[in-house]
Amino acid sequence: MRHLGLDIGEARVGVAVSDPAGKVATPLEVLDARRLRGDLRPLRRIVEDYEPGLIVAGLPLTLSGDEGPQALAVRETAERYASELHIPVVYWDERLSSSEAKRIMGASGVSDRKKRGTLDKLAAALILQSYLDAHATRVVEGDTDE
Repeated sequence: MRHLGLDIGEARVGVAVSDPAGKVATPLEVLDARRLRGDLRPLRRIVEDYEPGLIVAGLPLTLSGDEGPQALAVRETAERYASELHIPVVYWDERLSSSEAKRIMGASGVSDRKKRGTLDKLAAALILQSYLDAHATRVVEGDTDE
């Protein structure tokens, strides 16, 4: 099953999608969060194209692991998306995903201008990949219950 990863911000929503097996996350695009407040068509188009069975929304927890006002805003937005798109949503700790995305982009020599558009979809992919890795079913060769 495909998963849709979202990095929901006030100005932009980074979008990533997994492969059909739910093992690898790929950055997809960045949507205008202000437009999505009144018109979900851009997100609906992605859902129609990829047919995800689950939304994984990054939850901006504080460094101590608490939920603040930003986390509440993300939950409200993600719940609206999930309800209108008829897809369940789960939340995944996104602490440090943006700083990791910045580090990756800086190491690859991406210009500051290109970083603005790319950062959010890369952060969405990092959030989604972390979720996929944590929920992967691992089969050890030769391991049986006998």
